[in-house]
Amino acid sequence: MSARTSGTFGPATEGETKEELKPSPADPHLVVLETEDNPQCMSSLRRWVAVLVISSASLCVTCASSIAAFTEDGSAETFHVSHEVTVLGISLFVSGLGAGPLLVGPLSEVYGRNIVYRVSYVLFFIFTFPVAFAPNIAVFLVFRLITGFCGSAFLSVAGGSVSDMFPNATVANPMAVYTMSPFIGPVAGPSFMVAATFINQNLYWRWTYRVQLCWIFVEAIMLVLFVPETYVPVILKQKASRLRKSTGDSKYYAPLDRREGSLASAVLISCYKPFQLLLFDRMALLLDTWNALLLGILYLAFQAYPIIFETNHGFNVQSTGLSFLGIGIGMIAAICTQPYWNRVFAREAAKFGGDAPPETRLIMGKVGGVLVPVGLFWLAFTTYPHVHWIAPIIASVPFGSGIYFVFTSTFTYLVTAYRPIAASAMASNSALRSAFAAAFPLFAGAMYDKLGTVGATALLAGLTTVMAPLPFIFHRIGARLRQESPFAAK
Repeated sequence: MSARTSGTFGPATEGETKEELKPSPADPHLVVLETEDNPQCMSSLRRWVAVLVISSASLCVTCASSIAAFTEDGSAETFHVSHEVTVLGISLFVSGLGAGPLLVGPLSEVYGRNIVYRVSYVLFFIFTFPVAFAPNIAVFLVFRLITGFCGSAFLSVAGGSVSDMFPNATVANPMAVYTMSPFIGPVAGPSFMVAATFINQNLYWRWTYRVQLCWIFVEAIMLVLFVPETYVPVILKQKASRLRKSTGDSKYYAPLDRREGSLASAVLISCYKPFQLLLFDRMALLLDTWNALLLGILYLAFQAYPIIFETNHGFNVQSTGLSFLGIGIGMIAAICTQPYWNRVFAREAAKFGGDAPPETRLIMGKVGGVLVPVGLFWLAFTTYPHVHWIAPIIASVPFGSGIYFVFTSTFTYLVTAYRPIAASAMASNSALRSAFAAAFPLFAGAMYDKLGTVGATALLAGLTTVMAPLPFIFHRIGARLRQESPFAAK
C-alpha cells in the first residue's frame, strides 16, 4: 500500500521520487492508496478505452472550433452581416479555449477529473443549442465564446488523466494519441469536416451544429460510462469519505482534506504563474511563441484554403473541405512513427543511466521544425492556378507531420523541464497558442488579398523558418538555461 503524497497533488511526473511514493506513516486514520484504487493498476484495456474516449472528446471540442469556417457564408446571409464578422465565430471559440484552463485546472485538483469532464461536457452540450438555433449574430457569437470556454477542460485537464493512468515507462504512446487529438480536430478528424462541408453545400448551415450536438451527446455518455476518476488525491478523499460513513469514525482523512489554501487562492496562482513564465523565462517564452505561431497558421488555413482552392482551382465547398485531408494524413503518418521515437528516447535514457534530461524530448522537435517550413514553402509555390490541385494538398502532408512532431516534443519538454509547475507551464502554452489562433483568422483575408497566395504563404513559411532552430538550440544549451531559470527543474 502506498499513497502519492506530493505537496502539489499533481499528476504523476518523471520527477516523482521514492519519497513521494513512500508508505504511509503510522497514522491509522490516514487513508492510503491500495492496489484496487490505483488507476495505474487498472487493466490495459480499461485504461486505453478511457484514453480513447478522452481523446475523442478533445477531438470533438477542437473540431467544433473549426467547423464555423464552413458555415460563414450561410450565417452571413442569414444574419445579414459581413464575412469578417462571421470569422469571429472561430476567434471567439478559440479565445474561450485559451481562457478556460486557467479555471478548470485548479478545479480539477480540488474536485477531480471526472466532475470537471462531466460538467464541462454537459454545459458544452447545453450552450451549443443557442449556437445552432441563434436568432441573431450576437447570440451566435456570445455562445461560441461560452462553448469554447466550456470545452477547454480537454486541452488542459485531459493530459493529467493520461499521466494518472500510465507510469512514466509506458506513458509515451497514450500521450501521443491524446496530443494528436486537439490538433487533428481543427482539420476535422478529417471525416467530420467532410460531413460538415457536405451539410453546408447540400443542406442548411445550421445542420452543421445540429449534427455536432448529436456527437457531443454521444461523447458525454461515453465519458460517464468509460472514464473513471484517475486523480489519486481525489480518489483518496472519496475513499476517506466512504470510510467515515461506513465506520462512523470521523477521524479518517485523506491528504487532500488537510490541504492548505482555498480554491480562490489556487485559481489566483493558476492565473498569474503562467504569465510569470512568459515574462521571465526565455525557454518557455520562445517555445510557447513557436507553438502559438504554428497553431495560428493552422487556424489561418481555414480562411486561406478556400482562397487557394476555390478561387484558384474552382473547388466547391465540399471539395475544399476534402483539401484538409493532407494535413490530417500528415498527422496520422507522424503518430505511426511513435515506436521509432520510443526506441530513440530509450537509447538516450540509457546514456544517462535511465534518467534522460528533458532536452532529449526535443529531438523529435528538430524534425518537426524542418518539416513545417518545408511543407509551407512547398505549399506556397504550388498555389498557382496552372499547378495541379493535388500538389498543394501533398505539400500539406509534411506540414501536418511537422505540427505533430513540434507539439508532441514541446508538450513533453515543458512538463518535464518545468516539473514543479507543469500545469502552469501547459496553461501558459495554451493561453498564448489560443491567442494566436484567435487572431490569425481575422487578418487572413486581407493578407492573402494584399500578398496573393504565394506571397502570403511564403511569409508564413519564413516565420516558421526563423523559429525552426529553437529545438536545436535548446537541445544543446537547455541544461544550462534550466540552471539559470527560476522556474525550471534543475
